[in-house]
Amino acid sequence: MVFSRMGIWLGFSILMLLCATGCERGTSAPAAANALSSSAQPPQNSSVPQMQASEPKGPVLRINPERAMEYVKDLVTIGPRWPGSKGQEKTAAYLRAKLKNESLTEDAFEGDTPAGKLAMRNFIAKFPGAKDGIIVLAAHIDTPYPLRNTSFAGANDGASSTGLLLAIADQLRGKKLEGYSVWLAFLDGEEAVQHWTATDSDYGSRHLAAKWHQDGTTGKIKAFILADMIGDADLNVLRDGNSTPWLEDMIFEAAKRLGYQSHFFAGEAGMDDDHTPFARLGVPVADVIDFNYGYNNSYWHTTQDTIDKLSPRSLQITGDVILETLRLLNANADKLPAATQAPRVPS
Repeated sequence: MVFSRMGIWLGFSILMLLCATGCERGTSAPAAANALSSSAQPPQNSSVPQMQASEPKGPVLRINPERAMEYVKDLVTIGPRWPGSKGQEKTAAYLRAKLKNESLTEDAFEGDTPAGKLAMRNFIAKFPGAKDGIIVLAAHIDTPYPLRNTSFAGANDGASSTGLLLAIADQLRGKKLEGYSVWLAFLDGEEAVQHWTATDSDYGSRHLAAKWHQDGTTGKIKAFILADMIGDADLNVLRDGNSTPWLEDMIFEAAKRLGYQSHFFAGEAGMDDDHTPFARLGVPVADVIDFNYGYNNSYWHTTQDTIDKLSPRSLQITGDVILETLRLLNANADKLPAATQAPRVPS
């Protein structure tokens, strides 16, 4: 992840941090200032504020936080996982082993990067449901190429959300899903190879979105929920201004139902992340991300992103909220807006 994932509405101090870091990752200082000024009042970006959610049906699913943390530790032990590395190969073997009993699809491709063509590979684990439609849960599996000569192993930034998806797979495995099918997408090449731009970032999600658009899969996706940087012991998930408002509302409703609302949406940001290519195609998307990792985000993309900064409790909160969101989506399918208009995303 790189700082251009920001169009941040959290306050003047973060604007200063953006400028101090060269206003990287695609958002200029004037754009950030405009975003700040536009949020003098809390943004009214809910398209379905009056929707009364129906009571979810079906079994209540909750992740095993200790097992989720073990998955995260395994990935950190593998080490750096940038495209073309031995860690990337080991991560692929690890996912194959953990998901060997699922309907697992491998989506191999070459990313055309500033460092040349790099081999990348997405993994999609499919859990069939009784209803016609798909809910995609996604996370990125790579670490930054520019940090390849360091010990950076991305405990929070990459490993936490990958481990979370594996823990969710444990809860879906062997069950007959009464609602929509659930696909877990482990995405490669999210991080920029040089500097974050529209063409040097989100390689895996851009490739997969284009592929699914071509074969008609995107038209079947009812929701695309991305998890990113969600292991932070001090968990504060941002409301993403580039996500679909009603889906963000539903995630918050799930958090309230579980008593976790204090960890969600105290601040808002406009995030450029792996959900963006799908948003451009009109797929309802949500980015579940805590982009404030350490004081002034000081642990992000540094070798301080280590396992001791994470908490099984944060994994549990995020995983359980996502699973509860699945139940809400299935129970309220007939009330949700049609996926005919994409949310605002950076051009």
